[in-house]
Order: sequence, then C-alpha cells, then structure tokens
Amino acid sequence: MRWILAVAAAAFGLAAYAQDVGQIKNAKGAVHVEREGKRVPATAGMSVRSSDTLVTGADGAVGVTFLDNTMVSAGPSTVFSIESYRFDSTTHDGQFDAALKKGSLAVVSGKMVKQTPGSMRVRTPSSVMGVRGTEFLVRVD
Repeated sequence: MRWILAVAAAAFGLAAYAQDVGQIKNAKGAVHVEREGKRVPATAGMSVRSSDTLVTGADGAVGVTFLDNTMVSAGPSTVFSIESYRFDSTTHDGQFDAALKKGSLAVVSGKMVKQTPGSMRVRTPSSVMGVRGTEFLVRVD
C-alpha cells in the first residue's frame, strides 16, 4: 500500500512539474503573471506555465525562454497568453499556441519550430500566425 501511495505522490509531483514550460529571464517595470485567477509579480527566475498570461504595464517589459529555447520578449502594455505548450526534448516535436491580445512581441523560435515549421501559432484579435521562420515581431494596438 505504501508503495502505491509513493508512486501516486511521485506521479502527482511530476504532473505539477510538467506544467512549467519556461522561465522568466528578465522583467522590468510593472510585470505580473496571471495564474489560476491570481496576479503574481513576475521576477527573473520564475517559472511560467501553460495557461499563464503575462501582463506588462506602461513601463514594463519581460523576457521568457521556453523549454525548446524559444525566446519571447513582450514590450510595454502587453497582454500575452500561453494557451498551450507541449515539447518533447528528445524528438523536438511539440505545439505552442499563444495569444497576443494587445501590445508588442518579439520572438526567436526554438527547436520546436526548426523541427516542425508551423508548430507555433500566435493569435491576435484579427489574425492567426503560423510560425515557420526563426524570428518575428508583432504589434497589436
């Protein structure tokens, strides 16, 4: 019985860990993460998870590196949602769906897009971009 509980506890721990999809590398000015209905101040070293929303204030900016080495920088007055993120570090297969609701975003795609062009999609209020290249900028007013 103890063995079953230990396995269940380990599986639960891995499931919680598996939600981490990247890390905030830098944050300046007003920046917070909206997670599970709460607003958490963003700090360098903080993990980001699938379903997090990154929000920057008028003086804010944030840089995030994802598990596949995709780098995302959000400028002032930005709302960027990570809708889903899946990455296999062995095969580099995955899917990254995000939404830029307002503000600006600079992206350098990582291993996932190099393996499977189009595996990253960014929605804006007026379009959907399938990322096939390595770098792009987008702004939503």
